Amino acid sequence: MSDQHSFETLAIHAGQEADPLTGAVVPPIYQVSTYKQDGVGGLRGGYEYSRSANPTRTALEENLAALEGGVRGLAFASGLAAEDTLLRTLLAPGDHVVIPNDAYGGTFRLFAKVVSRWGVEWSVADTSSPDAVRAAIRPETKVVWVETPSNPLLGITDIAAVAGVAHEAGAKLVVDNTFASPYLQQPLSLGADVVVHSTTKYMGGHSDVVGGALIAADTGLGEELAYHQNAMGAVAGPFDSWLTLRGIKTLAVRMDRHTANAERVVDLLVSHPKVTQVYYPGLPEHPLHEVAAKQMRAFGGMVSFRVAGGEEAAVEVCNRAKLFTLGESLGGVESLIEHPGRMTHASVAGSQLEVPADLVRASVGIESADDLLADLTQALG
Repeated sequence: MSDQHSFETLAIHAGQEADPLTGAVVPPIYQVSTYKQDGVGGLRGGYEYSRSANPTRTALEENLAALEGGVRGLAFASGLAAEDTLLRTLLAPGDHVVIPNDAYGGTFRLFAKVVSRWGVEWSVADTSSPDAVRAAIRPETKVVWVETPSNPLLGITDIAAVAGVAHEAGAKLVVDNTFASPYLQQPLSLGADVVVHSTTKYMGGHSDVVGGALIAADTGLGEELAYHQNAMGAVAGPFDSWLTLRGIKTLAVRMDRHTANAERVVDLLVSHPKVTQVYYPGLPEHPLHEVAAKQMRAFGGMVSFRVAGGEEAAVEVCNRAKLFTLGESLGGVESLIEHPGRMTHASVAGSQLEVPADLVRASVGIESADDLLADLTQALG
């Protein structure tokens, strides 16, 4: 499959040629642990053991690389498994990482509670400002970590500008592209070295599979990551890989609908008397709206907002929602709502990444927009 094809075509076909044995148009689920060798070292297609490689996972990894415009894609058991493998590939004791002041709570926990015990230091910067990133970099900085849009405040980082800052210092730029998906944004084309995904979210798209991914821009780095993927072993299983591939086929059409519905939700929220602030990069008043418009195809399905009345009022909005399901995660076809301070971002309490107590985060699904608006209206009271 040529990378000259459009995104929608690659999503359906890249890595997924018809099965040569039966002509099946969907890659089979190779639910197998080991493979018969044709003599010692005589591997069929390079397969020997499914931790090292599995044909269903290979199809997903080739698809991921094609969609992000990378040279190597790797699929993991979860987004955090992907992040852990990446950090242990790139870092050694004594190294330093710049992390964003707005990020997924699990990512912060990985740095603050796990990687730091290994002798890796980190510091926080407002990655929406290339100058702030430059100021945070030290001689021992090896990685600059970015989420854009960020979780949960929908902050935007100018990927090309921060890539320049990182590379000037000899550091790698890692971009978590989970909120945007490769349909809306392709960080590697803007200078990032590695893209991270929780494929649990928009890539899978149906709240029925957990997974993660890394996509590398450089062949050498891709090989290093693949070595560590095999050595550490937190790989995506064949059925999970198959489910993720199934979800990716409809990624483009789903993201179009997520975005259209989110824009309707934003219109409601900005005019609601009980909403004090709305976070969405599609709003002209967003401080980096123009940057988002430059590097994204559209602004996505995630919306966060603050409510009058403080933390308890925010919690009550979440509790009163009916069509918006109260739950963690995001990116599924169904709409979800949550209180980040008590749920997904509880691990950042008391840190520089602590989120406002009156914040609500919504993952806007692909249901009828009118029904979603009615539910939010009654939830806000």
